Amino acid sequence: MTDTLSLLKLRRSVPPQFLTAPGPDAGQLDALLSIAARVPDHGKLMPWRFIVFSGEGRAKAAEVVAQAFKARNPDARPEQVAFERNRLLQAPVIVAVVSRAAPHVKIPEWEQQLSAGAVCMNLLIAAQAMGFGGSWLTNWFSFDRSVLDAIGLSASERMAGFIHLGTPTSVPPDRERPVLADIVSHFGA
Repeated sequence: MTDTLSLLKLRRSVPPQFLTAPGPDAGQLDALLSIAARVPDHGKLMPWRFIVFSGEGRAKAAEVVAQAFKARNPDARPEQVAFERNRLLQAPVIVAVVSRAAPHVKIPEWEQQLSAGAVCMNLLIAAQAMGFGGSWLTNWFSFDRSVLDAIGLSASERMAGFIHLGTPTSVPPDRERPVLADIVSHFGA
C-alpha cells in the first residue's frame, strides 16, 4: 500500500513535448488498457472505448487535425498548421478515450461520463506505475466534428480525452496544489 500511496502523492502530468520513445509496447499497452478499464461502471455498460494512435496512425491522425485546422482557419500560416499537426506527433503512443454515454433507463448519462473520466485517470496512473509519463489533453479538435468523424467516432460519441504516453525526457516541477481548507467542508459540523 505504501508504494501505491507514494505513486499517487507524486503523480503528475508530463506534457507531450517532454515524452519520447519508447512508449508502451503492444503487451504493455494491453496491460495498461486492461487496467484503465477497471473503473466504476454502474450497470456494466462500458460507456467508453479506446482508439490507439501509434506509428503511421499518429501521422494520419495528425494530418486530419492539420486539414481541419486549415479548413477552420483558411488564412493560417504554414507554421501554425505545422504546430497543430505536431500536437499528435510528439508522444510515441496516444490513446483516445471515447465516451459512449447515452440515455439509459437506470444509469444517468453523467455517471457514464464520469466513468470515462475514471478510465483516463486509471490509464495515467498505470502508465506512471510502469515507468512512463503521460498527459490527458483534449485540445480544440476533441470537439471538432470533422476530426471526430475522420478518426471513427459515431455521431453519438464524444471525446473524453487524448492520453499521450511515452518516456519522459524530464519531469516537470510539481504545480501548486489546493489548500484542503479551501476545498473541503464538513456537513453538519
